[in-house]
Amino acid sequence: MAGTYFQKRELVVPGQLLAEGRYRASVGTYSQNGRIYSSLVGLAELRGNTVKVVPLEGVYIPREGDLVIGTILMVAGNNWKVDIGGPYQASLHANNALRRPYDEDISRYMDIGDVIAAEVIAFDRNTGPFLSMKGRGLRRLTDGMILEVSPAKIPRIIGRRGSMISMIKSRLRIQTVVGQNGRIWIRAPDIPTLRIAIKAFRMIEDQAHTTKLTDRVSAMIDGELAKLKGSETSTDEPEERAAESGTSDESSDDDNKEDVSEK
Repeated sequence: MAGTYFQKRELVVPGQLLAEGRYRASVGTYSQNGRIYSSLVGLAELRGNTVKVVPLEGVYIPREGDLVIGTILMVAGNNWKVDIGGPYQASLHANNALRRPYDEDISRYMDIGDVIAAEVIAFDRNTGPFLSMKGRGLRRLTDGMILEVSPAKIPRIIGRRGSMISMIKSRLRIQTVVGQNGRIWIRAPDIPTLRIAIKAFRMIEDQAHTTKLTDRVSAMIDGELAKLKGSETSTDEPEERAAESGTSDESSDDDNKEDVSEK
């Protein structure tokens, strides 16, 4: 029997029947045999004869052209299966990541657990998104850490024309990749700097709705760097006195070296 099977703004889950008959599937839904189902966790809405599901904050829905950060879950033939967050598992074919000719065993290039930056090149709600690593900055990400934030806050973290993220990278001298799927890869020169970077991103996430946020984040970074510099100065004073007396220990630079090699 034709009709809808949900209340306005009702919380629905993937696979839940929403409507059948002369209705049109829209964002967050899919159609099968004349019936419309939810494809994600969200709030169902009916606008005219169009059924849509608005994702709850934090749920990532792929779009073509999105830069995403993913973790390889499985190697299957010439494909990698990739976790990009949200309700969809992504696929990355070797042809979209490697130059020909390549070895049949593609795990030699990337294996389970590897973290990658990739682009969504196609998205189908039934088969999931397809990725590519053939583009500027798309690569395997090594050594850094992954910070997860709400995907809805990513535009604020990037800032208008990249102003916010550029400021953070410049002031802290970190390397970072920001994924539209709410994942941020950070590689910092040391742990204290990494902590400041995380604090900055969390601050943006919490205060994304406010004005003059860039100025406040910048001021916070200045304050944290000043405290860090003061701490280093007070720590160095005893070492300098020890050096003058010829009793200081030599330290190795090996701990500060970064492994930037990639497969």
